[in-house]
Amino acid sequence: MADKNFFEKVYEVARLIPYGRVTSYGAIATYLGAARSARMVGWAMNNSSEKKVPAHRVVNRKGLLTGKHHFDGTNLMQQLLESEGIKVVDNQIQNFEKVFWNPSEEL
Repeated sequence: MADKNFFEKVYEVARLIPYGRVTSYGAIATYLGAARSARMVGWAMNNSSEKKVPAHRVVNRKGLLTGKHHFDGTNLMQQLLESEGIKVVDNQIQNFEKVFWNPSEEL
């Protein structure tokens, strides 16, 4: 069983991601002092639908929508991102470095 406290910390950080910005699983893990725990952050995102967490704003380090199969509907993750002005082509965020939000630098 995963550490619930870690998941709650992940959710706290994810709730701070600004509208129209994205971050990565690894950036959240690094911010929380657990740099090698990107996969745990992903697991937290998989279970975040009841927690009012903008999980659609968390992608992999290359800007790929790797968690999209955890959203209801075929393209919901992409649609949510696009509604915030983020351009997605072939499941990858365009201008990733421009919209990337790094909690270690911005919090």
